[in-house]
Amino acid sequence: MSITDNNAVCPHSKDCGGCSLWNLSYEKQLFRKQGYAITTLGDFCHVDDIIGMDDPYRYRNKVHAAFGPDAKHRIVSGIYKTGTHRIVNVDECMIDDVTADRIIIDIRNMLRDFKIQVFDERNGTGWLRHVLVRRGFATCQVMVVIVAVSPIFKLQKPFVKKLLEMHPEITTVVLNINDRFGPVVLGAKSKVLFGDGYIEDVLCGYRFRISPSSFYQINPVQTEKLYSAAIEMAGLSGKETVLDAYCGIGTIGLTASAKAKQVIGVEINREAVGDAICNARLNGIKNCWFTCGDAGEYMVRMAGERIKPDVVFMDPPRAGSDEKFLSSLAKCAPERIVYISCNIDTQKRDLEYLTQNGYLVRKIQPVDMFPFTEHVECVVLMSRT
Repeated sequence: MSITDNNAVCPHSKDCGGCSLWNLSYEKQLFRKQGYAITTLGDFCHVDDIIGMDDPYRYRNKVHAAFGPDAKHRIVSGIYKTGTHRIVNVDECMIDDVTADRIIIDIRNMLRDFKIQVFDERNGTGWLRHVLVRRGFATCQVMVVIVAVSPIFKLQKPFVKKLLEMHPEITTVVLNINDRFGPVVLGAKSKVLFGDGYIEDVLCGYRFRISPSSFYQINPVQTEKLYSAAIEMAGLSGKETVLDAYCGIGTIGLTASAKAKQVIGVEINREAVGDAICNARLNGIKNCWFTCGDAGEYMVRMAGERIKPDVVFMDPPRAGSDEKFLSSLAKCAPERIVYISCNIDTQKRDLEYLTQNGYLVRKIQPVDMFPFTEHVECVVLMSRT
């Protein structure tokens, strides 16, 4: 499907700024991203053709809406305008899950009846800050996370009851407390108001439990293509010890477990590690172990104890890996490294370090995980020289 008129498709495109490529057809977006990948990483080796989507709309399974008052003191909900803290009121986004958008609109409309005030950053007053909705595309389970400055929710029961009457597809509701100023959406404490406090989804044939703060790829269709490419690059034969660094809830490691001897996952988010352990049990997988800790520090310990993984999957945050992790990775000297990144600029920096310390880039596969945005995800295979 091609897009020729961004305003006809998305009325928020000029105000929001989140989808900077709305003015391009999807074919031109892929061409642009392919060029960016070649320009950034092409000096290492040939860059394969980018893997795009058949239908690049409504792909986000996680939708976050900020709440606040506008200049006329009306309640608005939506996304912060790029580079500002002004909320652009959004009723419908063409890359968001439809169900999530509708739930957020209905919550906004309920606030006045339940006398719930939205948080005003200018003076620090109000209660509701954000609403986060996650939906399992395969299971259709829906989680609603209400982010507030205080755990006191006077009309909690009637509010949740009304919300469930309007949206019986919701399987869990969680109240998260965030009383700190700053860009972080979720606070450290949560309270389950309805359901189990998590949802489940199916990815690459495996079932995964997802808690409110756990990382889970937002585009499940492309994630399956991404992980398939990564596992194929790893060249697993069933005899390898695999390290899944930055493992999150264990999606990559568990998916690769059927082709490996054993998988060790390390992740700094304790809630995500709990999910990963549950996910191994949920799928009856017995050759995976997960631990909570900093990936760089864990690699230092592995190097010190002369533990050598055969293959390392690494999927760091946008900032990439630090030198402590990379130097320990080079000392551990795995035969193959599969590096997944959503920021190919920091990926380039890390690849330069590794190519100077005994590795050669063998394959680069871009994947379009975020249509209509500038982001490019790349899977890179490295092997020891």
